Amino acid sequence: MQKPLPPLGWLRTFEAAARHLSFTGAARDLNMTQSAVSQQIKSLEGYLGQPLFLRRPRALELTEAGITYLPVVREAFRTLVRGTQAVTGAQQNAVQVQSNITFAVNWLAPRLPKFRVQHPEVQLNIFTELWEPREMAEGAAVEIRYSLRPSDTVRTELLRTDQYYPVCAPGYHVTLDNLQQHPLFDCSNLLSNWLGWTEEQGLNWENPAITYSTTYLVSLSVAMAGGGLCLAHDTIASDLIAQGRLVAPFAHRAPMPEAYYLLLSPRAEESPGAIAFANWVRRELEHDTQK
Repeated sequence: MQKPLPPLGWLRTFEAAARHLSFTGAARDLNMTQSAVSQQIKSLEGYLGQPLFLRRPRALELTEAGITYLPVVREAFRTLVRGTQAVTGAQQNAVQVQSNITFAVNWLAPRLPKFRVQHPEVQLNIFTELWEPREMAEGAAVEIRYSLRPSDTVRTELLRTDQYYPVCAPGYHVTLDNLQQHPLFDCSNLLSNWLGWTEEQGLNWENPAITYSTTYLVSLSVAMAGGGLCLAHDTIASDLIAQGRLVAPFAHRAPMPEAYYLLLSPRAEESPGAIAFANWVRRELEHDTQK
């Protein structure tokens, strides 16, 4: 007699934990407690008779069994999604879009009314990330990723390179000579940082006092409030500058090591809505560049 399949919930928990390599990240995605995630993984491992993760002090690592099992579980969920949509006929043009939160708020959201007018038949479901994800989220058809290196697991194309520079509120008084004495803000873990910009300017700064956050939204908000200067680039700041909410007090702009990439999952090729959205993003960014 064949052994029955493990509960679907255990498999979804495994996929989320493997995607984040973190029980905490899986718990956040699934709206569960970390202990509940851990217990479900233990139950699944007991059912399979072998461990799926190596528990390291600060991270998880997939075992050989976990590496083998993960693509099987993911493909099973994809098949269920496609089959359910085929049976119900629901939301055939619904497109799941993944993006970092600053791009979604500062670039995408103000342009969504234009997309709606051009493509009223397409429903967008947008979810955001603070940090660059390891891979596209389950269910996502399109992702706009801000990254140093593109993904090699799905179809990827360069969307836009940019230059970065300091910004502040209109009327905020600052010069290059006294810049280091002002409150400085930045987004953490990026190569497009104050050190790189000041080196290009020939400024010899040692251990500047910089306040970091996990998203540009924080540093941009402080700058708009007149609290100091932050680094930005055209994709996230050009609209704010055009609206008079920010200014770039210095002419110098440094090339940005990171860039914006468009990622398309295999499901995007089967979705007219996803193709329409991807083409629209390309056109809008190209139009922005030509301004």
